[in-house]
Amino acid sequence: MTHLFYFLTVALYGCATAAYLACLLRTSPFMTRWAGRLLVAGFTAHLLSTIHLASKLKYLPLTNMPESLSFFSLAIVGGFIFFERRYKVTTLGSFVVPVALMMLTASSSLYAETRQLPPILQSNWFWFHALLAFASYACFAIGAGVAVMYLIQNYFLKTKNFGALFQRLPSLDTMDEISYRCLAVGFPLLTVAIIAGSIWSEQAIGSYWVWDHKQTWSLIIWLIYAALLHGRLTIGWRGKRAALLSILGFIVVLFTFFAMKHSITW
Repeated sequence: MTHLFYFLTVALYGCATAAYLACLLRTSPFMTRWAGRLLVAGFTAHLLSTIHLASKLKYLPLTNMPESLSFFSLAIVGGFIFFERRYKVTTLGSFVVPVALMMLTASSSLYAETRQLPPILQSNWFWFHALLAFASYACFAIGAGVAVMYLIQNYFLKTKNFGALFQRLPSLDTMDEISYRCLAVGFPLLTVAIIAGSIWSEQAIGSYWVWDHKQTWSLIIWLIYAALLHGRLTIGWRGKRAALLSILGFIVVLFTFFAMKHSITW
């Protein structure tokens, strides 16, 4: 049953990706509606697949790279659906949904045997930490997608290229607001995730902070987004500078996620 839901999810995300890219090329109410419907259907199938797998494993599927990639994809799509409904930014799907599709597709190419949950992961603090971390990463992924759109639109304005794509992208103010909302939600989630991870580390190995690679890079991510939030609130950072830092932050998130996966903390 899990495999059935998985392949259905991939198919629906693929169709949704094609629909969102079509909206970027030529906007129509019909295509916009179907892009959203396909994505919601895919998200539902993805959620059911995750729930079914969790019921088989008896724990949340977050303990290896394939499971983590799939859950990361689920979190990104869920976050995007919220922001799309809130801000009516269909074109954002052209920059976010393909990323979720690639993550989900990559998860199937990485084989991991089902195994008994190690004692170190049998802690409520671990699950709390992991769920909050993925929620914050999803916010940062959406923020990075918005930042890419912002840079494209800003380039069009500077070069006075007011073509079809310029007309379909949201205004700079709208994108700046979405970017700030992603940061305002993602940063507190990341902060609590790191605190929860430290408590879990203390329970598991007797130390809140061991300065391993994962904890160090998690702190670097926190500092990048703390600087971005501080700059926006106190110095008034907006526009290109904030967009570039948002993209940099997400690049570091991806590096930490893929390169440091086998560390004790996420």
